[in-house]
Amino acid sequence: MATPVVPEIAAVDGPSDSTAPITRRRLVLRRFLRNRPALVGIVVLVAMFVGAFVLPHFIPFTYEELDAYALNSPPTTRHWFGTNQIGQDVLAQTLRGLQKSLIIGMLVALISTVLAGVVGAVAGYFGGWTDRALMWVADVLLVVPSFLVIAICSPLFRDKSFFILVLLLAAFAWMITSRIIRALTRSLREREFIRAAKYMGATPGSVIGKHVLPSMASILIVDVTLNVGIAIIGEASLSYFGFGVQRPDVSLGTLIADGTSSALTYPWLFAFCCGALVLIVLATNFVGDGLRDAFDPNSTRGQARG
Repeated sequence: MATPVVPEIAAVDGPSDSTAPITRRRLVLRRFLRNRPALVGIVVLVAMFVGAFVLPHFIPFTYEELDAYALNSPPTTRHWFGTNQIGQDVLAQTLRGLQKSLIIGMLVALISTVLAGVVGAVAGYFGGWTDRALMWVADVLLVVPSFLVIAICSPLFRDKSFFILVLLLAAFAWMITSRIIRALTRSLREREFIRAAKYMGATPGSVIGKHVLPSMASILIVDVTLNVGIAIIGEASLSYFGFGVQRPDVSLGTLIADGTSSALTYPWLFAFCCGALVLIVLATNFVGDGLRDAFDPNSTRGQARG
């Protein structure tokens, strides 16, 4: 998993006055808006989301529908992306695969980042045996071959909800970020605003939820963004080998697997779904890099644009 750049502790400290959060937000927004690749990434992501979920209502074919008069047809005005060997519309299938990959990527990124934040904050705040037990679990999962485990567990979600696949992918995507959160929490727990909250009777859960995690929001936001692309690649890799999304449903990985053998003879079966995968991963990485540069006061690129 990609590791986000950790800002200085001063950047995650409590606000010193009522105007500091507004000033920091404006500075972050200005840095981000001056990052052209990040803006291009957002435009591409919005366009792909809109296209994936809106365009299927305006095309004449569904992703399962067959056109017996157009088998392996190249792109035409009737089938913009052509058809496959059994007459399914490649545009409809690509949009369906994009929907599934986007949903899985977003869910995996959100779940894994929330899990990383909670585990890291709890381990760093309490220390002792709690810290050792949670970090032992993280260390074990880091050395476990996640692809092999998910492949072995693939029969569990065959003919069932893809949410099981989401949970399995998220279970192997939180460990590195949790260690970063743990280290920052250990330095934050003795800060004045944390100690004041404890002296006022706040429970550990309240301190972690209202003070520790919000202080590291920038790290978590960047982590979510970068994890979307990583999760989509992970899902596509599993689906390519038949361990991810199962038929009759499709994802970008299953479409790429189906089109690989015909990549030279019928390139439209491979090119469009592969191009969609590359675009979405590049776009999410551009947005993640832009957010990292905007939040990180030590970023050379962020300073140059700020």
